[in-house]
Amino acid sequence: MGTEFVDVYSTLTEKLIAWLETTIAMLPNMVMALLVLIFFFVAGRIVRKTVKRLLKKATDNKSIINLLETIVGILVIGIGFFIALSILDLDGAVTSLLAGAGIVGLALGFAFQDIASNFISGIILSIRHPFGIGDIIETNDIFGTVQKMNLRNTIIRTPQGQIVYIPNKKVFESPLKNYTSSGERRIDLECGVSYGDDLEKAKEVVIEAIETLDNYNDDKEIEFYYEEFGGSSINFETRFWVNFESNSDFLSARSDAIIAIMKAFEETDIMIPFPIRTLDFGVRGGEKLNAMLGNGNAPTQEDS
Repeated sequence: MGTEFVDVYSTLTEKLIAWLETTIAMLPNMVMALLVLIFFFVAGRIVRKTVKRLLKKATDNKSIINLLETIVGILVIGIGFFIALSILDLDGAVTSLLAGAGIVGLALGFAFQDIASNFISGIILSIRHPFGIGDIIETNDIFGTVQKMNLRNTIIRTPQGQIVYIPNKKVFESPLKNYTSSGERRIDLECGVSYGDDLEKAKEVVIEAIETLDNYNDDKEIEFYYEEFGGSSINFETRFWVNFESNSDFLSARSDAIIAIMKAFEETDIMIPFPIRTLDFGVRGGEKLNAMLGNGNAPTQEDS
């Protein structure tokens, strides 16, 4: 029993001495690895602040700024961690970690492909900045005001008050109209005047009526074109620009233009004709009007 205890004690002592000698031998490397970790930790904080400052110039999306600066900081510290392992001659552990990270990353990439694509699209949209919060846009057949953009969706409020979540990938890949960026919008109005009216006079009246609008942008010329000989009128289209901040500006300006043109036509005796219908009571093979009335039959009505 005493001999066995001595053997165990001797073996344990030898192991402890060997570990101590190994630790002493590796002490310079351990100190160096610790210094590397401290250096990269400090560098990570500096890089994070620098990236955050640069990203604030490119985008106002705080979620994306915080996420990207965190990712960059983790990458810098991760590089320092792998360098420290190499200094400690743990190359095998470094290789295993990198291989495992690659496999995990590949699996996550396939599993969360849509989420990743929406996330990347959100980053690109934030940097390119084709629209901002409060802008009125149209994309994917959705028209409304941008309420928010997070890492996955662009959130739009329609004029009817509905909240629509559009994946960032669809916004990035689809055509996009930004009605707010230019600060102006064109209104196209179609109408018609009677064949008996003076066309030059009608044109002047329409242009003068539009020029009286409060929201009219006089930096751009009013366009007026006669388009066709219609069934009961000569049809025209007029185009003009208005200052635009919200969709109500556009709707109000269009409504005011219709009212102004109608009043101007009434004051100048220009007629917007109703559709004309011709009653033909002498259809070949049919009855005369007096005969039809005598028989109590209704007259025939056809569109001309």
